[in-house]
Amino acid sequence: MSGVGADTPRSGFGDVAPHTIDIAGRRFTIRRAERADLRALVGLLRDDVLGTAREQADDDLSAYERAFDLITADPHQLLVSVEENGAATVGRPTEDGGAAEVLPVAADEPTEPPIVGTLQLSLIPGLSRAGTTRLQIEAVRIGEPAQGIGLGGAVFAWAHERGRAAGARLAQLTTDKSRADAQRFYARLGYTASHEGLKLDLSPDA
Repeated sequence: MSGVGADTPRSGFGDVAPHTIDIAGRRFTIRRAERADLRALVGLLRDDVLGTAREQADDDLSAYERAFDLITADPHQLLVSVEENGAATVGRPTEDGGAAEVLPVAADEPTEPPIVGTLQLSLIPGLSRAGTTRLQIEAVRIGEPAQGIGLGGAVFAWAHERGRAAGARLAQLTTDKSRADAQRFYARLGYTASHEGLKLDLSPDA
């Protein structure tokens, strides 16, 4: 049938399998987030100059649980957890940004694989650009213990491939104007600041 192009959304993110990457002597798994990850994911979002102010500070996760349920019910949405494998060690980057220093974890510390990163992917079909499907990337966080080793670039490469596999032909994201380091990072990945992003608060008390 004519009119069905290469950018037509396919099965969304329903068939995304966990992906393991080795970097700087450490192993990480990128996978679909689970409900049990929520507290760690919210902690990553809070652990940031801007996130501290805009995320809820108490232990009530009900708002995040509702959002999680909406995300997981939509095959065109994918919330990602990045966990570090190997519970016996935890890594931190060296001061010069080189290979990570790997430290032993005390025997009485938790041995669950620590979640060190997150992001959300959304597939947005549209008429513009000849019916191009867009890959929207938001809520990106790589925690401090996993920064400076190239993990962020590897996660984005994985995200771009997942977008292509789902029929997306354009990746887009937003970042706060105050995030100079993030803007330089995205520029290195090939993103260009071609548009001006605008936001409007629609909350009832705005």
